[in-house]
Amino acid sequence: MIAVVGAGLMGAATAWQLARQGHEVTLVEAYEIGHKSGSSHGSSRIYRRAYADPLYVRLTGEARELWQELEHDTGAQLLRLTGGLDFGAGRDPKGIAGILAAAAVPHELLTAAQAADRWPQFRFDGPVLHHPDAGTVDADATVAAAVRRAAEVGARVLTGTRVTGAEIRDDARVDLRTQDHTLVADTVVVASGAWLPQLAVPLGIPGPLPPLRVTQQQVFHFRRRDPETATWPVFVHKDELSLYGLPSGSDGGPLPAFKVAQHDEGTPTTADTRTGIVDPASRDKVTAWVECTLPGLDPTPVAEASCLYTTTPDEDFVLDRTGPFVVVSPCSGHGAKFTPLIGAMAADLALGRAEPHPRFALGKSRRTTAHQAE
Repeated sequence: MIAVVGAGLMGAATAWQLARQGHEVTLVEAYEIGHKSGSSHGSSRIYRRAYADPLYVRLTGEARELWQELEHDTGAQLLRLTGGLDFGAGRDPKGIAGILAAAAVPHELLTAAQAADRWPQFRFDGPVLHHPDAGTVDADATVAAAVRRAAEVGARVLTGTRVTGAEIRDDARVDLRTQDHTLVADTVVVASGAWLPQLAVPLGIPGPLPPLRVTQQQVFHFRRRDPETATWPVFVHKDELSLYGLPSGSDGGPLPAFKVAQHDEGTPTTADTRTGIVDPASRDKVTAWVECTLPGLDPTPVAEASCLYTTTPDEDFVLDRTGPFVVVSPCSGHGAKFTPLIGAMAADLALGRAEPHPRFALGKSRRTTAHQAE
């Protein structure tokens, strides 16, 4: 039996992948499915191909195929394409365009005037990269669909069940302890998000984890001045601030809204001590930027929320096997777009069918790098 700890995006996708292949799976979640205490809630996350890193460009393409497979298997619409924009002096649209060209990803490099003609709800002051294979994924619907389908094909789903510890047995299996009982697993996939740093010791995961920084981030939703404007692409912008934006989905309320947030400057916290109180300094910075750069939005937030990032120093993922444990932390605020692919990669590690990618290995040296953004 394979136990999956955590039913957020990555745990749900892993359980779906394992169960549909006929393996015995138990999915263990401390809260209810779709809870808002971690990093996997909300109706709108960015899917995009534009990265300043050929590895992630390749992985986004692999993820796109698996999003289609997940939608087909569950009957749920999860991915909606809007196109995507990258701009700002620190974002290097020209450099990313070269990487997309090398990967044969369709894109356009536009002047500020050309981009403003096409998207008058934005203001641009430099080159703008547009690529059509970008949009939004519905995190809430993805978790619900993957867990539902995993259960339909045989997975056992335990909610309200908190893992308290583990012990590796003489036969190399794991006694996984919860507050109510003990599960015996051949392999344990730990996909616990922001709870990973505090679970590593009681679980007895062999070897040290890389440094993981948990922060509370906040997002803001702004009303569109013209609700009939259909062409609102997702965007990533970097200059003095690192920001991203995307259509809000249901999170923004009943009227069409647009979600904008900082990718940087989160407040250090832990999964259990976060306040959930939105940082007013972040609200002021984002609101001022929206007023200056997005004239198509009313710069007064109509909704706001907080979530958690779990970030490695280099913002690469953690996806590796150590003993009977598979550690899954596709994190750092840009993992959601890879959800079904991470589920497949974690399943392969759990079944001993693949080696970890060197960039995602537990023991790799990790140095601080530039922000990837959602």
